[in-house]
Amino acid sequence: MSSCTNLEGRFTVVSDKCTYNADTIISDYTYETTIVEGNVVKPVETKMQFKTEKKVGKVGVMLVGLGGNNGCTCVGGAIANKLGLTWETKEGTNKSNYWGSLMMASTVKLGNDAQGNSVYTPINNMLPMLHPNDIVWGGWDISKMNLGDAMKRAKVFDIELQKQLYPHMKDITPLPSIYFPDFIAANQEDRANNVLTGTKQEQMEQLRKDIRDFKANNKLDKVILLWTANTERFSAVEEGINDTAENILTSIRRGEEEVSASTVFAVASILEGCTFINGSPQNTFVPGVVELARQHKCFIAGDDFKSGQTKMKSVLVDFLVSAGIKPVSIVSYNHLGNNDGKNLSAPSQFRSKEISKSNVVDDMVASNKILFEEDEHPDHCVVIKYVPYVADSKRAMDEYTSEIFMGGKNTIVMHNTCEDSLLATPLIYDLVILGELCERITIKKEGEEVWEGFHPVVSLLSYMLKAPLVPGGAPVINALFTQRCAIVNVLRACLGLAPDNHMTLEHRFESSLTELKQQADALHKRKKMRTSYKVKHASMVEELYHEEKVA
Repeated sequence: MSSCTNLEGRFTVVSDKCTYNADTIISDYTYETTIVEGNVVKPVETKMQFKTEKKVGKVGVMLVGLGGNNGCTCVGGAIANKLGLTWETKEGTNKSNYWGSLMMASTVKLGNDAQGNSVYTPINNMLPMLHPNDIVWGGWDISKMNLGDAMKRAKVFDIELQKQLYPHMKDITPLPSIYFPDFIAANQEDRANNVLTGTKQEQMEQLRKDIRDFKANNKLDKVILLWTANTERFSAVEEGINDTAENILTSIRRGEEEVSASTVFAVASILEGCTFINGSPQNTFVPGVVELARQHKCFIAGDDFKSGQTKMKSVLVDFLVSAGIKPVSIVSYNHLGNNDGKNLSAPSQFRSKEISKSNVVDDMVASNKILFEEDEHPDHCVVIKYVPYVADSKRAMDEYTSEIFMGGKNTIVMHNTCEDSLLATPLIYDLVILGELCERITIKKEGEEVWEGFHPVVSLLSYMLKAPLVPGGAPVINALFTQRCAIVNVLRACLGLAPDNHMTLEHRFESSLTELKQQADALHKRKKMRTSYKVKHASMVEELYHEEKVA
């Protein structure tokens, strides 16, 4: 009986829990949780208000790795969408779109209409949000190649689209970047022709100047930095080097070897008051950087884009464990031929990626002690190989072996061909859009006077990331459905709406279904009467017109 309808236009919440002001949306919200103390379970309510600033402002995004596959695909994709470009392929005409983006191409259930039909709306229709078409793009790269030629080198877009984009991208050149050879593979040396010189302190000061100049020259309200450059090896976390905010700043001044390029970028971003997002797996956010972000109340988020194989893993393992099936062996193999694959062919860089890919099942396994003993985990192996011929078209093969009823075994084998940059680029848009929105949301608990922003470690962005960085003391959540629900329900809370749930009680009781059917029948009758009236009216007009013509 029930079906789905879509609401694409702006909507207004009519409730005493939601107030629309000229500059803000303020909602009253009751956050309901459950506390378990031994064998006692207690429902807990926390009353609070959400305040969302309406003005998005003019936003610039500076990509570290602007000339890489992700960087030029990100900028080119935004230009293509802004210009509404189309291009021909052997399958037909393609139109620019933002498919693959949670914030630009997915919908959320808003509620039900009077007949019980689910009403969905685009997720970016929930609150005022940044649009990728409006972003000013810039950034750094160790290669001085302009973005038009970098796009050709990447071989991600169809050739006809490349030809249309080239005039718009050939004059975009990356700023000189930081190059610390010890942190990335030696095979990247041939690309490093656009690098900063001087001490680590001098290079960081240049980055800060670049950020200020970019903001001033483009008359921006805010700037967001995002690392989409090479995977680095892990930095050793050492006392006196990178364990506190003071020590990391001192270490940069001293030029300590264990301070990576990504960490220098993160520190520069924080000192300029700009959100910094890490799209690679290395430990950019050493303890000193996290402490610095907290001191400056500046957002950081990471680590590592979750786009293909790992996203599927976070769905499938969640399904298996939730269904009472015990995964005992997970073997994941990848081969790819882009520059990311080339860099990951070095052992130290591969190790960073292996860690971020391997931890993705931990919270799901820990949730079910019926299946898993304490400290028991599935065997989990990750392999990545560099095969130049396949370029950006990464192949991922997975085998999931599980124990089932009465000693049985179940094996699922999956082959996934991932257009690597075309899956990763929408995540860049999502991270920027959601990260920017989080800057405009504050809460105030009942009885308090001060509005409080999100913790500087913005864990709400975890949906897009393989190895989510969370505040100290907070659990790491990898299950994809749970991560998405968190985003959706925060948006609902900003409008004073209850969390979305799947009880659908209106469809589970005879009395409710009868009431919905009566409403649907009444609506159908009204529509039929309106249609009949329109037909009758049109017939009368036609008769009068005919009579006048005859006369």
